[in-house]
Amino acid sequence: MNRQPAVAGQFYPADRSQLKSEMTSLIVERRKKIKALGLMVPHAGYMYSGAVAGAVFGAVEIPETVIIMGPNHHGIGGPASLYPAAGEWLTPLGSVPQETGLSNLILGNCPIIAYDSSAHRFEHSLEVQIPFLQILRPGVKIVPLCLSFVDYATCRELGEALARSIIEFGKDVLIVASTDMTHYEPDDAARKKDGMALKEVLELDPEGLYRVVRSMGISMCGIIPSTVMLVAALALGAASCELVRYATSGDVSGDRQQVVGYAGVAVS
Repeated sequence: MNRQPAVAGQFYPADRSQLKSEMTSLIVERRKKIKALGLMVPHAGYMYSGAVAGAVFGAVEIPETVIIMGPNHHGIGGPASLYPAAGEWLTPLGSVPQETGLSNLILGNCPIIAYDSSAHRFEHSLEVQIPFLQILRPGVKIVPLCLSFVDYATCRELGEALARSIIEFGKDVLIVASTDMTHYEPDDAARKKDGMALKEVLELDPEGLYRVVRSMGISMCGIIPSTVMLVAALALGAASCELVRYATSGDVSGDRQQVVGYAGVAVS
């Protein structure tokens, strides 16, 4: 079963040529790219967060296989829903196949994870990442994983299972954690809270990130994917982390009273 676009025409253009043109304006490619193990990338409408997403995707080498993890905004499906391996994901730029071998390894290595298409049907957080991958890495294959809220021990279990699966897979894999940062607070408050969360990310401390976001009431919707990504990246040998770009919606709209924060982070 192919996964149809749910937010084309809302979060990003539904017209192929218009989308390609917008991608060209958003993606800024570095001359010397980072060989990253994991990324944090925002998932709002391209008007607001696309420049941050384009900066972080353009800063890294994108391998043939990418795991995309996003938060479950709709609460449909299980706690860790892997899209069934036979399906392709469709965007206005064409279809993207799933990497069935890695999907099956992940399923076998972690009993928490189950094949479930329902969690993905309306979820935008994974979908909006795919056009960037299609432009920068034609022929890319994906493993789409939608995560609900779980405790830190479960995040660690998920991350370690992903790392084991990638090692068994035996090829380069990029892990993308889809997340926005603080939601609907004044710009200065959002930047302060996001700074606390990003300090833990930059120190490669997934448990610290989880603890700070929970204790400080930071409305970072992709805290679970981000924590899982950091656990997996550390298990795969990550030793450094770079904040590629940070912005808020206020930088675009001019409204500094109710903003959403966006961070682009590369872990290598």
